[in-house]
Parts: sequence; structure tokens; C-alpha cells
Amino acid sequence: MTLQVRDLRVHYRTTRGDVRALDGVTFALADGEIAGLAGESGSGKTTLGKSLVRLDGRMRHVGGRVELDGRELPIGDSPRMERFRFREVSVIPQYAMSALNPTRRIGTMIRELLRARGIGHRELRPELDRRLRLVGLSPDVLDRYPIELSGGMKQRVVMVLSTLLDPALLVADEVTSALDVSTQRAVAEALVEFRDRGFVRSMIVVTHDLSLVYQIADSVMVMYGGRLAEKAPAAAIVAAPRHPYTRKLLAALPEPGVRYEGKRLSGIPGSPPELLDPPAGCRFRARCPLADEQCSRQPPFAEVAPGHHVACWKAE
Repeated sequence: MTLQVRDLRVHYRTTRGDVRALDGVTFALADGEIAGLAGESGSGKTTLGKSLVRLDGRMRHVGGRVELDGRELPIGDSPRMERFRFREVSVIPQYAMSALNPTRRIGTMIRELLRARGIGHRELRPELDRRLRLVGLSPDVLDRYPIELSGGMKQRVVMVLSTLLDPALLVADEVTSALDVSTQRAVAEALVEFRDRGFVRSMIVVTHDLSLVYQIADSVMVMYGGRLAEKAPAAAIVAAPRHPYTRKLLAALPEPGVRYEGKRLSGIPGSPPELLDPPAGCRFRARCPLADEQCSRQPPFAEVAPGHHVACWKAE
């Protein structure tokens, strides 16, 4: 296994108390696996991705372990995590297109990043040029400022930069959310190609778009209320989802070729739980059509079929 996450708990401290953004997350990621991570806003998707790289200083690691290739990552200690960032674990952050410094040329930013990690730019320049060409960019972009590039070009520059040191794990956070449909597909296909070429070993793709992630992911994880609701092979999630929340998410997606004049897309009534004081038991029970008294107890995240894990008393 490349990645093992066990009972991960991460809080954000606020003036009103601790927000339990991650509350007991457990899963594994195999070598070569691309896992999509889906769910509503506020479900904990971005926090899970950031916690594996320790990018946000507001996070407080409350409990749990994260192991990469058998070594524990010090995700509770930002200075100690510095030696792992971009080498073993890397990230394409949300709003990555705005993450590039507008006052620096692309090449200057890359040189500064490599220098900060004790790596010479000249030795990696041939590989950098090769990877830029692989994503359809000329090495000339290194002499340009971010404002001179389109949104899709910026996104591909960040992809190359984030994987230049061949990390074992890449977290790609909403990498297609601000792009047009054709560019979204090109970026998604580039992520798969990076995995296939060995630029990154395994990947977590955080997204709101289940239809897009289904096309590139080997497995899909669905989060709700700071916990994992379901993890299964992508085909099983779409064909036979076991968690009521997953079914509701899929029912809200339009189907290609179907006209909706007489049929409305079904939404999910209600709102996600408040994570300052989350409810006991299943976090989805207030919105779930199947909920009963049993759901007042927290269901285990259990394997109901090979590779298919669900946190629901009704999964069977």
C-alpha cells in the first residue's frame, strides 16, 4: 500500500469552539491508484487533502496516523513536514491558477522552489521542458508572467511544477472547477498520463464533479460531515452505490441524452450538519429517507464487498 490513513481527526479552532472538519477518517490507497474524493461543500474534502501535506496552519491534528510507504508522516508538525512536501507528497491547491506569483516569471518561480529544496535548476531543466511539452506547452512559457497565460495554461504549469520531483502521492484539489469543458477533459487526461508515466505514483482528486472523476478514477470516496460515507471502485459507485447519500448525489446528476421537461433533477433536502457540534450517530440521518432509531449510533466504515466500504446500517 502507498498510503494508509487511520482514524484521522483534524479540527479548526475558532472563537466559537473547534470545528471537527475530519472526524475519524480511515482508508488506504494502493500503488498506482487514482481515487476521486467527492461530496458537498463543507464535507471535509479539501481539509483531508490539505492535512496530508500540512498546508494550512489553522489545522490542529487531534488524532490518527498517516503512513506513506510504511513511514509515518508528521502531519501535526509543519516544519517536519517540509522535507516531505513536493518530494513524497505534493499538491495542486484549490484555485491553483491564482497561486502563481504575478510579479515573477514562471521560470523564476520554479528556480526558487527548487533552490529552497537544495536542487539545482540546470539538472532538471531538460526534464522540465519535456513535461511542459507533454501537457501541450512550449518551454517559452518559463519566460512569461502568469497574466500572459490562459487559465488552462496556468493550471498545466502548476501540474508540472507540483509533480516535477516525482512524488509518491499527489493531491489535486478541484483542478478543473474554473475551466471550460474541453479544458477540463484535457487536464483530467493529463493527470492520468502523469500517473501512467510514473511522474506520480498515486493520486487523490478532490472534486464536486462525480461525472468527471468517474472517467479518470480507479476508485471513488464520498465524504459527508467530516467522515467517509463510502469508498468503492468507480464502476461500483456508479452502478451499485450502497450509501443513501451517494445515491442522492448521483440522482442529482443529469443523464446524457435525457430530456428534463417533465422530470426534475432530484436534490437533497436539508443542509449538511454543523461541525462545531455535530449530531450523534450517522451524520446523514437528518436528511436520509431510510433513517430510523438504529442510525442514532455511528455506523462502522465496514467492507460490504471486495474493495467496497460503507458507513451505513442499511448498506446490506
